Parts: sequence; structure tokens; C-alpha cells
Amino acid sequence: MSHNAPGGVPENPYHLERPLKVTLSCTQTCNLDCKHCYADCSEQHAAAEMRGEEWRALADGLIEDGVISLFIEGGEPFQRSEDLLALVRHCAPRMMTRIRTNGTLVTPAVAHELKASGLGGCLVDIMGASAGTHDRMTGTPGSFEAACAGVSALLAAGIPTEMLLILNRHNVGELDDYMALAQRLGVRKVGILRLYPIGRAKRHWDELALSMEEMTAALSALRPPPGIKLMQSWHPNDGNCCWQMAAIDPFGRSIGCSYLREFVDYGDVRDAGLLPTWDHPLYRTLRAGKVERSCGSCASSQGSHGGCRSTAYAFTGRWAAPDPFDATLNDGVDLRVLPDWLLQTGPRRPRPSHT
Repeated sequence: MSHNAPGGVPENPYHLERPLKVTLSCTQTCNLDCKHCYADCSEQHAAAEMRGEEWRALADGLIEDGVISLFIEGGEPFQRSEDLLALVRHCAPRMMTRIRTNGTLVTPAVAHELKASGLGGCLVDIMGASAGTHDRMTGTPGSFEAACAGVSALLAAGIPTEMLLILNRHNVGELDDYMALAQRLGVRKVGILRLYPIGRAKRHWDELALSMEEMTAALSALRPPPGIKLMQSWHPNDGNCCWQMAAIDPFGRSIGCSYLREFVDYGDVRDAGLLPTWDHPLYRTLRAGKVERSCGSCASSQGSHGGCRSTAYAFTGRWAAPDPFDATLNDGVDLRVLPDWLLQTGPRRPRPSHT
């Protein structure tokens, strides 16, 4: 029987003993210098990152615990190419394994090795329909052509490949051209994602952020060409993913979701694995879907209540608040303006590496 959360919203009926999907953020380094970088990448703490053998041992534990899907990202995971390829070879035969990358370090040879290892798919961040837009976002001339070449290499190797765009003021006017680019490259699925107020994106928020009305208008006007599936996370696809997700940062900390990386720390996974952190009181609360108000349309399609907990907390400081990126729950929140407290907080620093 479902219990009611504050405001009469039913709690999430799913009470999992373990996550279905786990994200491994395997590095906080990158070869680009993106304005929106959620990890605020640098080489400063690279020595404290988990070693390749630690990631593989952790993956063995996840498989034993019944986790069925692994999502690998960074930073840029191919910055640690040798460790990454070894991890894919280790995991892909036993669980659905995918990688999110900026694509610039994916050569035909790398793509063929990924295919031979059994990689289930790749998601490539391309930040605009042109080199001018993309390279401005990444701060790296030539990155657009390199990313497109990476997409082509992955597709040629037979790896299911998606393109991801983080919607912002620089690319909002070229969504149709972006879809046309995906069609030319042979991509069949495109994700248009919201901008999250974490990492370096906070420092560039005034330059990048759009209002709720601007985002809604852009998405409403978008008409994907035949053969391309559009994925987007705004209403009515605004899900609270905490009930099924887990994530681990480069330093072995359980953070629930990559978009929560600055807001939560459920504990170290290197000694006892992930499951002990799954019972952290805050983690249990977020998974229960105890929210003040929820969008019925989104809840019926996503199987969860309240929308994204990261953006809800970032804009209100309350874990149970409605997600302001959902037009039905926004309540007049100006998404172009970040709360002062959020701008005053920096990323958590890694704990010393185990020896």
C-alpha cells in the first residue's frame, strides 16, 4: 500500500534493495575547457582518483550485488584510456555498459576495440550545430570536428551512438540545425538536456541560462527529422531518478547521481562496496519520493515523484521542493538567476587516496 508524502503526494512505490543502474565518474580530468563543466575538471586532484584495479574490483562487487547497468563518464573518461578500456573489457560481457564522452579522443582503432569488448553504447556531447558554437562552449578550437569524427568512428564500428546537447543561450537558436547534423552523421537518437547549476556552469550561469519560457518555446518548436528519436527531460518527462540510480565519484564517494555531486556524500565505497551507502538516511529519503508537490503527468510516465532532486535543492535549499525546471511546478522561479548561497559553495574536495 502506498503511503502519502507531504501535500498528499504518494511516495514512490518502488523500494529497491539495490540500484538498477550505477554511474562511475572515473576521472575529474578532461582535455577540453568547457564553460558548463559540471565536474570543474582540472589535474589538481588526479593523483587521488581511484586506480584502475579499484574500479574493476568495485565493478565485480556491483555485479555480485545484482546491478544490471553501468554508465561510465568523467570528466572525460578517455583521459584514462588504458584504465577505461580495461574496465569495459571487464564489465561489458556481464552487464549493460555505456560511456559518455566528448568524443574527441575516440579514434577508429579505439572504436573497434570498444566494439570488440562488447560496449553497449556511447553518448557523445556535442554542444552545437556548428564549430563556432561548440568550440566556444568547450574553449577548445577544433573540438567540434574531432567530436564529429569520434561519432563517425563509433557508428562505423557498429556501436549504438547518441548525441547530447546541453540547452543554453548559445545553442538554443540552432536546434533544428543540430538535428540535421545528427541526421547527416547517421545518429538515430538525440538528447536535449537541461543545464545544471553545479561545477563551472555556476560561474557562467548568467551567460548560459535560459528562462523556463525560452526553454519551453524552443522544445515546443522542435521537429526532429524522420528516423531520429528525441530524448528530453522536461515536462512530461521530468523524472526523479534517485529511486533506481547510484553514482560514484572519482575518489570513491557514493553521491547518488552525478548531478548531486556537490550536494551529497553518502560515504566511501572502497572498503565495503556500494550497498552500505544505499541505506544512508538522506539517500533513503530521496528514493522514497517524499516531495511537497509533484506533476501527475510526469509521475505517470516516469514512475517517480517530484522531478530532479538536484535542481530542486539547488534553487530552494529544500530536498522536498518541487523541481523548478518542470513548467507545472515552477511557481515563477527565474531559472536565469541562481540563489546566493549556491554561488558561495564550491565543489567538495576528495579525501586522501587509500594506500
